[in-house]
Amino acid sequence: MTISPSSSPVTSSPAPSALAEISQETLALTGRLFVQLQRRPSTLVAGVLQPLIWLVLFGALFAKAPAGLLPGGISYGRFLGAGVIVFTAFSAALNAGLPVMFDREFGFLNRLLVAPLRSRSSIVFASVLYITSLSLVQSLAIMGTAALLGYGWPGAGGLLLVLVTLLLLVFAVTALSLGLAFALPGHIELIAVIFVANLPLLFASTALAPLSFMPTWLGWLAALNPLTFAIEPIRAAYAGELSLSAVVLEAPFGTMTTATCLAVLAVLAAGLFLLIRPLLDRKLS
Repeated sequence: MTISPSSSPVTSSPAPSALAEISQETLALTGRLFVQLQRRPSTLVAGVLQPLIWLVLFGALFAKAPAGLLPGGISYGRFLGAGVIVFTAFSAALNAGLPVMFDREFGFLNRLLVAPLRSRSSIVFASVLYITSLSLVQSLAIMGTAALLGYGWPGAGGLLLVLVTLLLLVFAVTALSLGLAFALPGHIELIAVIFVANLPLLFASTALAPLSFMPTWLGWLAALNPLTFAIEPIRAAYAGELSLSAVVLEAPFGTMTTATCLAVLAVLAAGLFLLIRPLLDRKLS
């Protein structure tokens, strides 16, 4: 018996959507970055070990500070914890451009640009996803260590506030770092920028001391520092102040609430991504 073609229909599978293809490309490129991390775990170890040393040594150095010296009468260790958490995430995000820069120098980025990618934006998305994951892992390690040292834990609601704050900061700094990775000529220049920016931004913030301890000019710089806008909501979360309308920063130009600090970080992140987008479109075209 012969079977006509019409009696055995062939069903064709639907083509994957653009979103699914971009997601697949992003996850594949992100997995490659994690494979590199697995081969060189010293990057992750150093990223956690350095802030841990800061937390332990500075916490011990000022352990006998007079009661009532800091706002709210909190211990210096708890005061310092928020600053170390934010600085850890900031440092990781500032290094986001290094993998892209090395890909540029070793020619792998050129291979990606000629590959049949659905969207070359997946290269950027992969870097953002990788650095965000790395920053959160490092920050959670610091928070766990701070809790073991007796510096407190923010609780469920506070933890959510901490994660949202860190995500906004990481997005903003990652955008800046990726822009530098495509704008600067090589990794030496990028590393120089990272080294020059790290410590001044740390000391010109409320990570190590409150605004009331600073001279007027430094207080203004710290009050305008994006790190301060991330540190103070996290510090408030550790103190149990989870209201978005709670005042967390008494800046020289006025008071700042939790909602205001988060809004500043969100605007900064969006603004930096919009700023580097023309550069990325030009370099990835």
